[in-house]
This record gives sequence, C-alpha cells and structure tokens, in this order.
Amino acid sequence: MSSRYAIKTKGILGAVRDYLALEHNILVLLVGLFVIGLGEALWVRFMPKYLEGLGATIVIIGTFASFKKVVDTLYQYPGGWLSDLLGRKRALVMFTLIAIVGYLIYLVSNSWELVFVGTLFVLAWSSMSQPAIFALIGDTLKKSKRAMGFSVQSIWKRVPIVIAPVIGGYLMMRWGLVNGMRIGFVVSIVLALGAVYIQSHFYRTPQKSDNESSASLISVWRLMPKGLRNLLLADCMTRFGSNLAAVYVILLVINLRGKTSVEFGAYIGLQMLVAIALYIPAAWIADHIGRRPLILVTFAIFALFPLVLIALPPELLLLAFILAGLREFGEPARKALIVDLAADTHRGRVVGLYYMIRGLVVIPAPIIGAVLWGRGYQWPFLAAGLISLIGLGLYAFFSRGKGISVEGVGA
Repeated sequence: MSSRYAIKTKGILGAVRDYLALEHNILVLLVGLFVIGLGEALWVRFMPKYLEGLGATIVIIGTFASFKKVVDTLYQYPGGWLSDLLGRKRALVMFTLIAIVGYLIYLVSNSWELVFVGTLFVLAWSSMSQPAIFALIGDTLKKSKRAMGFSVQSIWKRVPIVIAPVIGGYLMMRWGLVNGMRIGFVVSIVLALGAVYIQSHFYRTPQKSDNESSASLISVWRLMPKGLRNLLLADCMTRFGSNLAAVYVILLVINLRGKTSVEFGAYIGLQMLVAIALYIPAAWIADHIGRRPLILVTFAIFALFPLVLIALPPELLLLAFILAGLREFGEPARKALIVDLAADTHRGRVVGLYYMIRGLVVIPAPIIGAVLWGRGYQWPFLAAGLISLIGLGLYAFFSRGKGISVEGVGA
C-alpha cells in the first residue's frame, strides 16, 4: 500500500512539476531569486525615505531614480554579453558577488553620495542578471512552456515582497530609519552569500563560450525581428509614463496621505498577492491562446494606476495597489514573447539590448517627474497615465491583425 501511495504521490508531483515547468535549472533559479529578493525587499522600497533621512532633497531623490535607470541601462547589454560568453551559471554567480560589495557599501554609508556609489554594485544583480535569467528560461523550456516559466519565476520573485516590506517598515519604526535600513543590508549580505553557494553547486548549464560574442550592437539590433521592435516601442512609452511617478508613490502615500511605513509596506504586500494570484492563469492563457490580449491588458492598467492613485481618498488607497497588482497580468506573456523572438545563439544579447534601449528612454522620466511634482503633486501621475496610454495605443496598432495564437509570435 505504501509503495503504491509513493508511486501515486510521485506521479502527482511529477504532473505538477511538469505543468509548472519546474525543470532542474528553473528550480535552482527560483531558490536564488527568493533568497536574494528576501533581503532586498526589506529595504529597497524605502530607499527614497532613506535618502531623505540622509539629507537628500526631492531633486536628489529624483536624480537617484534616474541614476538607477542609467546604471540599469548600461548594465543590460554587458549582462547579456557576459551571459552568452561565460554561460548562465558563471554569469549569475559573478553578478551576485558584485551585488554583495554594494550591500557592504550601503551598510557603511553615512551620506546619500555613498549610496550612489553602492548602487553601482548592487544593480549588478538586478540589472546584469536579467538577460541571463531570460536566456536561462529560454534555453531550458520549450516555447509552449515559456510563459509558465516566467510566471513561476515572477511569483517566486515576488513572494518575499508580500511580507518583507512590512518587516522592513517595522525595523525602521523600532530602531529608526537609518539603523533599520542597515539591519536590512546585513540580512541581504548573508542571504546573497547563500545564493552564491546555491548557484555555484546546483546549476546544470554548459560553460562553453560563444565564438560570436563580439557581435556589435548594430548586428544584434538587426537580429531583432519587426514584431520585437514594435513591442519595444510600445513598452518604452508605457515604462516612461510609469517612471514619471513611480519613485514618488511612497512620498504621496506617506507624506501627503498620512500613512505609516508599515501601512505602505502592507499596500506593497497586497499588490504582490494580487500579482501572484494572477500569474498561473495568465501563463496558461499566454501559452494556449496567445500573448497579445494579455499584453494589451497590462499596458492599459499601467495607464490607469497613476490616475486612480491620485483620485482615491486615503481610506481607499488599497484599491489602487490592487490595481497595481493587476498590471502584472500580461508580464509573463510579454517576457515570453521577447524570448520567442530572440535568436537562440544571441538570446542573452538580444534581451540585454531590448532592456538597454528601454532603459535609455526611461532615464529622464524621474527627473521630469520631480519638475512636475514641483508644480503640483498631481502632475507626475497625470502625465504618467497619458503617456502610458500612448504606449497602449501603439501596441494595439502595430499588433493588429496578427492573430492571437501562440504561434503568431507577433501577436
């Protein structure tokens, strides 16, 4: 009886693992994302308040957000290039080690200027690793499972965000803003070291180099098919709009709506719970029906969120963060479409170039948002909604008539 039960259980677990696209390398990736994300989620969304506590003005806070966009942009293509050159495993280990140096700089920082320096290292993980993660999923999973792979990855990446911001908010209330943040930095260092061990010992990835790794940016651009370039254009507009207001959300909620850091952390947790609930059904739709409808829904919600955020009274702010969670509905479809269209031999670089271009477009958005904020706090959010709406229109126009099947990757 026990043997039959074990076989049955193994069969059920195997079916679940197959349905969720949990191949060995995907499982290792998920563990690494979780432990690193758990540490960063304690403090990353409080960084604008931390900078304010270190004496930064609203313009410096906006500049910091744009600085992060610059670094993120500059790191994307080198991250993809290193991923193709070194292999996914070695690249991910290296990016994590560089990020640990950044956490150490954050830990000893006593001025906002030093935080800028630390960010150069911290973003090696979140920025350089992105093309490697996309390429790893593309390498490991067949096309009909890629949206599910990105959904599971997105879920697991966001699980720490459900609870960690609340804990981070408590640490800051209990020990003060600066000391609470430093406790979070220590936790990030310890967890990232654990991630290095996991990545080093458990990935099963070939370590060969790519003989074509010196391909120029222009050559890689030419490898992007028209459907991917059209998606990139619409994505650029939508993200530019979003980033006009994104860094100022915490200031709106805490400074103008009178909420505490714990309440803000709870709103972020609620947003992540909504996103997590959507990912699996969204992946099934994307893999079985098509990418286009879900991408359109996501772009539409990007346009609505900043408008709803300023329209709601303080007691109903949680509704805006529920809407923010809903905007993740089409993200697995968008990411899967990028990987679908990227050439196998240049996948890391194509993904890196895509995000580098998007980052270049977004760089000035937070500073422009700061200027608009100076004219009235509503203006960054109104502009964000309008420009994101243009992105929605562009994608709807360029993808029309493409069909909605998975095979019609232009959709």
